[in-house]
This record gives sequence, C-alpha cells and structure tokens, in this order.
Amino acid sequence: MYLLAIDWYFILEKAILVAFIVSLSMLVAMYATYAERKIAAFLQDRIGPNRAGPWGLLQPLADGGKLFFKEEIIPLASSKFLFVLGPVLAMITALLTSAVIPWSHSFSVGGREVAMQIADINIGILYIFGVVSLGVYGIMIGGWASNNKFSLLAAIRGASQMVSYELPMGLALIALLMLVGDLRMSSIVANQAGGWHIIYQPLGFLIFFICALAECNRTPFDLPEAENELNFGYHQEYSSMKLGFYLFAEYINMFISGVVMSTLYFGGYDIPFVHEAGWGLDSWLLSLIGFGVLMTKAALFIFLFMWIRWTIPRFRYDQLMNLGWKKLIPLALINMVVTAAVVLWLKK
Repeated sequence: MYLLAIDWYFILEKAILVAFIVSLSMLVAMYATYAERKIAAFLQDRIGPNRAGPWGLLQPLADGGKLFFKEEIIPLASSKFLFVLGPVLAMITALLTSAVIPWSHSFSVGGREVAMQIADINIGILYIFGVVSLGVYGIMIGGWASNNKFSLLAAIRGASQMVSYELPMGLALIALLMLVGDLRMSSIVANQAGGWHIIYQPLGFLIFFICALAECNRTPFDLPEAENELNFGYHQEYSSMKLGFYLFAEYINMFISGVVMSTLYFGGYDIPFVHEAGWGLDSWLLSLIGFGVLMTKAALFIFLFMWIRWTIPRFRYDQLMNLGWKKLIPLALINMVVTAAVVLWLKK
C-alpha cells in the first residue's frame, strides 16, 4: 500500500531534472575552460585554441581525456583518505548549490504541472549559503592532507578569504531579503515582476558581485593560487582527475554564481513585459525561452568574470583583507540600514 502511495511521476521528474542540471553544469564547466582561453586570446590579440576540431571546439575533450589518462599520484606522506576526500567535497558542494534554483517557468505535460526547480524549500537562499560555506572544507582538507607546507599555507589563505567575504555577501543579501520578505528562490524571482532588484539594490549587487569573485577564487582575488609565493596553491600535489575535480569545481562555482546573481538581482528567467504578456505561447515553449534567458544572463556573468581576470592584476593579501573588512562590510551595513529605513517609511 505504501508503494502505491508514492508519486512515481514526481520522483521521475526530479530525477530527470537532477540529471539534466548536473550534466549541464559539467558541460558548462568543460566549455568554460575553452571560453577562458579564447577570451584571454581575444584580449591579448592572439588566436587561442584552434587545432582540436573546428575552431578548437574539441579542445575541452582533449584536455579532459588527458586528465583521465594521466598517472594518479598520491604522496606517500599524505593522509590518503582525506587526500581523496578533498576534491570530492569541492565537487559535491559546487553541484549541490543548483538544487534550489528556479531554472524557468513550470510547464504542463499531459495535464500535469512540471516545475523547473528541484526543490522549492522555504529557506532556499540560506541553503545556498550553507552549501557554499561547506566548500571551504574541500580546500582546507586538500591542502592539509597533502602534507606540503605550501599547500597548507594556500589552503589557510583560501579558507580565511572565503570566510571573510561571506560576511559582506550575507549583509548585502539581508538588504535584498527586506524587499522580498521571503527566503524562497521562487518568491525572489516572482517579486521582480514589477522591476528587477538591481534597480533598488545597485550597491548591494556590487558588494555581492565582488564577494562572488572572492568566493570563486577568481582574479583579482585568486591568492590561494599565487604562484610567486605559494607555488601552485592548495592543489599542488594533485594530478589526474583529482586535480580535474578542483578545476571543474571552480568553473561550476563560477557558473552557479552567475545563475544566482541573475536570479537575485536580474529577474532570473524573467523577461520584462514578455512573460507578463505571455505572447499566447504554449507553456513548454515559454519555459524553454525562460531557461534560455537565464542561461544568457549567466553566460554574460561568466564573460565578465573572465574579462576581469585578464584585465586586473592580483591584489596583495593585505589589500584583499582590507577591502573585505574595512570597505565592504561597512558599505554593506550602511546599505542594510538605509534599505531598512526606506522599507519602514514606505509601509507607513
């Protein structure tokens, strides 16, 4: 009787959506490495990858094959279980973040409503923050388990950087949540029907974007991988696909960060005035258009991340900490207080 009560269609829908989102994240991460090299070549007046396939489009497959078939080396003095666990944690936390993101409108199949969101939990944005904060364990465990002093120093540096920049990011988000009054990601998107949050929270978005760069270890905040002082950072002792997991996790985090910022500040899958009108389109076609819109917004953020990497030099570590603790946190607090005052004034 219990088995009959289970909604197998619901389980199948979610399983298909999970497989699709994980595959999409891996595909985006794979071709983000190609885009990184092409954008760097464009900005430096070079050609970039152009040998593997037409326009070099098969280069990510060649790089992935190389990582799969390279010799796996685990240092004899390392803690072997933790050495393997580090990159696995980094990869899992990167993928788990996508579970609460609304990817598009729901659509109907055979009279059944299918949601383009794996889980619409009532603490959606807190879930994202909780999972992102766990990513620091992948870095710390990997650096410590390597039994390499340079790797350990880089891991400590990366962990302190991530913890420091989570504070202003959270404060910037509090101001946004004052406008919405709900932690559900679907409610945050729905609240932007009358205007995207970037209009009301430009300073909050700027703080959130800077913190996202630091959370993803992207230039000018890529201090954990500073070659001049710490060789190649916390994953120096890694090779083969364990190194690939760390690299993939970085690009997946960059993709998910773009999706999250698009959802929080730029309407997510919403197109102003279009989705309200509906154009008389079928629900599945409108859902497909919304998904394409969200992917376009995320792609623009990925391009911006890469543009900044090849334009701005790396900070010194004291500059990084000064920016986080002495500039961004006070600005985020001011933004939060002003937003609270305006919200209370408008409620009168």
